[in-house]
Amino acid sequence: MLMNYFWAFTVGGLLCLIGQLFIDLTKISPARILVAYVVAGVILGGAGFYKPLVELAGAGATVPLTGFGYLLAEGVKKAVSERGLLGIFTGGFTAAAAGLAAVVVFALFVAVLFKRGDKMS
Repeated sequence: MLMNYFWAFTVGGLLCLIGQLFIDLTKISPARILVAYVVAGVILGGAGFYKPLVELAGAGATVPLTGFGYLLAEGVKKAVSERGLLGIFTGGFTAAAAGLAAVVVFALFVAVLFKRGDKMS
């Protein structure tokens, strides 16, 4: 069980380290790095290379943005096998629906609960 924590921390930390190095050592904007992480997760997930990493590291591989890309790729693969060509367009949305709904609900909750204001005081 302790090794699960080790691998999750190691893999998640390495993914974050790579992103931080891109931010510090290149002129690539953070937004483009985030998009690249999602696209990399889709490509690696679609090719079958990301699944062993998820099995090894658990949340260390699924929580970073590459994990979101992997989730989209897995959803598309499942939907294509069940629905055919239409699954290309619906699979990613179906797979990520619960997480995206939670983001919307919690964002609304925070927006209602806290007052927006300038931080320049």
